[in-house]
Amino acid sequence: MRDRASFLRRLALSATLACLTIAAPAYAFADDDARRAILELRQQFEQSQRAQLQLADQIQSLQQQITQLRGQVEELSRPQPQQQQQQQQANATQQGAAAGGPVADPQEADAYNNAIDMFRKGQYKDASDSLSAFVALYPNSDLAPSARFYQGSSRYALKDFKGAISQLTGLVQDAPNDARAPDALLVIAGSQIELNNRAGAKATLQKLISQYPNTQAANTAKSRLQLLQ
Repeated sequence: MRDRASFLRRLALSATLACLTIAAPAYAFADDDARRAILELRQQFEQSQRAQLQLADQIQSLQQQITQLRGQVEELSRPQPQQQQQQQQANATQQGAAAGGPVADPQEADAYNNAIDMFRKGQYKDASDSLSAFVALYPNSDLAPSARFYQGSSRYALKDFKGAISQLTGLVQDAPNDARAPDALLVIAGSQIELNNRAGAKATLQKLISQYPNTQAANTAKSRLQLLQ
C-alpha cells in the first residue's frame, strides 16, 4: 500500500510538471505578442507625432507667407499723399484734354477724393460703396481704373477675397496698360493665398512677371513666388 501511494504521488508530481512544461511556452508566446503589439503601437505613435510636427511646420510657414503677402497688399493699397493725388489728377486732366478725352470736373474729383478718404480712414465698406458708385457715374473717367483698384482693395480689407479677385481681374482685363494693373495682380495673388489657392497664386504671380517684367510689382512677385515653393 505504501509503495502504491508513493507511486501515485510520483505520478501526480510528474503530471503537474508536465502541465507546467507545456504551459510555459504558451505564456511566453503571449508575452511576445504583447511586446510586439506595444512596439508597433509605439512606432505608430512616433510616426503620427512626426507627421503632426511636419503639418504644424507647414501651417506655420503658410501663415507666415500669408502675413507677408497681407502686409504687401496693404502697402500696395495705401493711398498716396493728398498732394500727389491732386497732381496726378491734374496730369490726368491735362492728358485727357490733350487727347480729346474726358476731363475730370470738380464734382468728379470730389467724389473720388471723398471715397479715397474713407479708404484711408479704414472705412472700407463705405469706401467700397462710394468707389462703386463713382465708377458707375464716371465709367470713362481717367480716375476710374484707380477707383476700381481701391474698390478691390477695400474688398480685400473686408476679407471678401472672392469679391476682390473678381473686381481686380476685371480691372486688369479692361485696363491692362494702367499703372495699377501690376499691383492689382499682386492683390489678386494675395487673395488667392488667403483662400488657400496656392496654385492660383503662383499662376497669377507668374503672369505678373511675364506681362510686367520691368515693374516693382514684378520684383515683389519674384520674392513671393519663392515663399510659395
